[in-house]
Amino acid sequence: MNKHASEFQHTTAFAEKKVTWLELFYDLLFVAAVSKASHVLLHVEYGSIPVEYLTKFVLIFVPIWWAWVGQSLFVNRFGQDIISHRIFLILQLFFVLIMTASLSVNFDQYYIPFLVGYVGLRAMTAIQYLAVHKKEEAHRKITARYLGSRFWIGLAISSLSLFFDSWIRYVVLYAGITVDILLPLIGRKYLVKSPINTHHLLERFSLFALILLGEAVISILTVLQSSYWTWQSILFASITFLLIIAMWWQYFDNVEKKVNKIIETAGQTIIYGHLFIYLSMCMIAASIQLLFLEQLNYSFMLSFIFGSVLLYFFSTSLVFNKYRHIHLRLGIAHLALLLGLLGVFFTVDLFFFIPNYIIIGEVMVFFVVYAKLTT
Repeated sequence: MNKHASEFQHTTAFAEKKVTWLELFYDLLFVAAVSKASHVLLHVEYGSIPVEYLTKFVLIFVPIWWAWVGQSLFVNRFGQDIISHRIFLILQLFFVLIMTASLSVNFDQYYIPFLVGYVGLRAMTAIQYLAVHKKEEAHRKITARYLGSRFWIGLAISSLSLFFDSWIRYVVLYAGITVDILLPLIGRKYLVKSPINTHHLLERFSLFALILLGEAVISILTVLQSSYWTWQSILFASITFLLIIAMWWQYFDNVEKKVNKIIETAGQTIIYGHLFIYLSMCMIAASIQLLFLEQLNYSFMLSFIFGSVLLYFFSTSLVFNKYRHIHLRLGIAHLALLLGLLGVFFTVDLFFFIPNYIIIGEVMVFFVVYAKLTT
């Protein structure tokens, strides 16, 4: 009887795990990092965003995302609001500041501080796993030991980049980051036996999504401040505001009401799927400014904004479909309707020159329909 009572208390505590104030403060420091990454997309040359800057955007964003994910997952499985864990998190805040200050499209000039910040962040997380594995038992002990020992492989590879110059340095750096990202997938057989707390993890990833929605709000302010308040700019900003509300409604209503938060998995669909959700949200935020300023070639502008929306649609559909209650999942007819709507808007806009406020209106309509069907 006592054993069953103990297991019930453990399950209840696991289900009720809450985000701490220090975690929220930790997220706050990533706001500047995300903003720097998003602004890379605003570099326009000859009516398009050069491939160089699109690539740099991804290369800057991925280490930010993975450093944040690494600590969030440790807290999810093993974190406690105790002094030792607070000290580790505070030390990581120091490395977050270093990494954020060094983020730039000019990688060479700030390479060493960036490397120190990133490696310091990931090393702190690896040390935390090794520290807790001694106190854990059974599968949780194996999981902590696997992650705490294997993460050093990627860190060692990335650190070797210091011995190289030119493009080889970056190949070695991102080879280490790639290994780091793939290790949880390789060790999935260990991780599924120590499942994540789905409720807590969704809450953490939702808070990061909220940061990225903030970037879209900043884009509205930029629109209003970049010109005189004409009826076109006011209309564009108003429609964009409705677009952001629809995105918020679609994403957060799904998280709050439609997903099964007690399901026990390794959480890898949430983790890796959100990389593409976050990338698309940054791209949509940049699209708002670029669409209003009309600095891009018309066809490139359409491809960029509708491509961003399509990426968001596919990634959110993948993530939420897996965790959504079975009777609430989207059917083929819903997916066909949404893809058809997006396809019609894109095709019509491609053959006829459409004002920017109508294009943003089409995107807004898509998100309203998407929110209606999914919530």
